[in-house]
Amino acid sequence: MKKETLHRNFEEAVDYLNSYKDPLPADLLLKLYAYYKIANKNFDNPGSKTPLINAFKANALIQAQDISREEAMKAYIKLVKKEVKK
Repeated sequence: MKKETLHRNFEEAVDYLNSYKDPLPADLLLKLYAYYKIANKNFDNPGSKTPLINAFKANALIQAQDISREEAMKAYIKLVKKEVKK
């Protein structure tokens, strides 16, 4: 997949998810969170006021830390297509 196409497809998946109204499972949200952060090179600490949520987010980032930016975009797109758009 060309870089421009990948970026466009990633942004479309992000936009779709941002407009999605139904609740999603927490484990799916954590995976999407980690892929999104890696895809955007945002390695700031999780910003929740709840320590437990921060711990779950940090754990999701640790589990996905060995993938590249492009792999994170592809994984995000795939998850949205498979689990949200079904």
